[in-house]
Amino acid sequence: MLHAAAKTVARQHHGKFPAFSAALQALPGIGRYTAAAIASIAFGEPTAVVDGNVERVLHRISGKPLAGEKLWSIANHLLDQKRPGDFNQAMMELGATVCTPRAPTCLTCPIIALCATRGEFETAPKSPPQKKRQIRCALDWRQDKVFLVQRPPNASLMPGMWDLPELASARSFPSPLFTLRHSITVTNYTVHVHRIAMPPATPGKWMTVDRLPVLPLTGLARKILRKAEVLPTNDIRPPSRVI
Repeated sequence: MLHAAAKTVARQHHGKFPAFSAALQALPGIGRYTAAAIASIAFGEPTAVVDGNVERVLHRISGKPLAGEKLWSIANHLLDQKRPGDFNQAMMELGATVCTPRAPTCLTCPIIALCATRGEFETAPKSPPQKKRQIRCALDWRQDKVFLVQRPPNASLMPGMWDLPELASARSFPSPLFTLRHSITVTNYTVHVHRIAMPPATPGKWMTVDRLPVLPLTGLARKILRKAEVLPTNDIRPPSRVI
């Protein structure tokens, strides 16, 4: 994602890194929290950061459950407009070292007078149960090329990144080359990898093996290609050029 973001900066911003959170969120791999952190700390934009630590501090200060836009609204209301970067870092540090999930050190807290709960408010939501899913992927590898597909630019996960084609689970296939496990957010995948040739009309692109280390591959694609020994285990290297 860093590589994809660097290409976007080079091509769409003429090599100048965006200084505002709205523009930063348009870069691959940068979400709302990261954009706010960069914009406030590096460029002084008065925009609040909300991560897990800040969320916990705000919950305990207010004494009531908060979520979504309400959290961001309160964070922005409290923000020091003149020193947003310092304020955001202080809030994150407060949650990480003092207002901790368990056994917060309330007596040493610099804002204890503002706190409605003194650490008694339950802020840790229960983790959603992990879903289990089985998928099949095609490894079409011919000499020095591998067939890959690119995720749509509007995909909710890993937009624009390159992946192996997923096979329809309803079809029957020969025994897989190997099987591995992979987790994304709240889903645990059992991935069966089949060494099969893709039909000529399949949307995708043949990529040379020497290009793979600098290509924005999904974590699953990289794991499969390493397991198949298409990629070496130490394949991460800086690109020699923008591709």
